[in-house]
Amino acid sequence: MSGSARIHPTALVEDGAVLGENVEIGPFCTVGANVELGEGVRLISHVVVAGHTQIGAHSVVYPFASLGQPPQSVHYKGEPCRLIVGERCIIREHVTMNIGTAGGHMETRVGAHGFFMVGSHVAHDCVIGERVVFANNATVAGHVTVGDNVFIGGLAAVHQFTRIGDGAMIGGMCGVHFDVIPFGLMMEGHPGLRSLNYTGLKRRGLSLQQRRELQGAYRELFYGAGTLAQRTDRVAEHFGENANVMRIVEFVRTAGKRRLTVPADADDNGAEPDAA
Repeated sequence: MSGSARIHPTALVEDGAVLGENVEIGPFCTVGANVELGEGVRLISHVVVAGHTQIGAHSVVYPFASLGQPPQSVHYKGEPCRLIVGERCIIREHVTMNIGTAGGHMETRVGAHGFFMVGSHVAHDCVIGERVVFANNATVAGHVTVGDNVFIGGLAAVHQFTRIGDGAMIGGMCGVHFDVIPFGLMMEGHPGLRSLNYTGLKRRGLSLQQRRELQGAYRELFYGAGTLAQRTDRVAEHFGENANVMRIVEFVRTAGKRRLTVPADADDNGAEPDAA
C-alpha cells in the first residue's frame, strides 16, 4: 500500500490491496485484497472494488459504482477471474463491471479513456476498446467485443457474443442482436443498419474523399450482386488501399458467433446527406 494514498477513515481497504501513488479513496468505499489501483486513481465515495481487479492510472470512479464483483452467470464457479480497466477512465454513478469467467477469457477488459455514464453495465468476458462512451444505462451482455471510439446511446442493449466495430455508433434505446461493422450507425426506430456513422467520421478528421470511398464500399458490400463473401472480395479489390475500408473487410471476414447486421432497406440507406 502506497504511503501517499489518502484514505478516508470510513473507507475499508483490505490487506493485500495495491495502491499507487496519490490514490484517493473517499468515504465509505470498500477495496478488496486483490485489487490494484493505479497512480492517481480516485474513488469518490461509496465505491466497491472487489475481486482480482486492476484500475488504470488517473481513472475516477463515482459513488455507488461496483467493479469486479462475480459475473451474473450461472456457470461461474468462483474461479479467480479478473477485471482490468485502463487508464483515465471516467466511471459514473451506479456503473457495474464484472470479472470474467472460465468459459470466456478469464477476464473482462476495458480500454483507456472510456466514459461510462450513470447505470451503464459491462458484463463478464467483454473486451471494450479505448475512448468509448456508454451513455446512461447502456448495457452490454457477456462476451461482447466493442472496438475503439464507439458510442453506445442511453438505454441501448447489446446481445451476448456480439461484436461492435471501431467507430460505430449505437443510438439510444437500440437493441443490438447482431454484429455491427466498423463505422456503422444504428438508430432506434430504424431496423437493421441505418448507414455509416458520418458524423463520427468527420470528427475523426476523414476527408470528403475518404468518406465517399467508405460510402462506395458500404454500397457494394450491402447492395451489390452476389454473396456476401463475393461482395466483400470486390470491396477489398476496389478499395484495398483505404485502411478504413479494409478494417470493415477484415471485420466481415473474421465473423464471430453472431451474424452481421445489414440495412433493412436499400432505398434510404448508405448515402451521406451532405456529401456534395
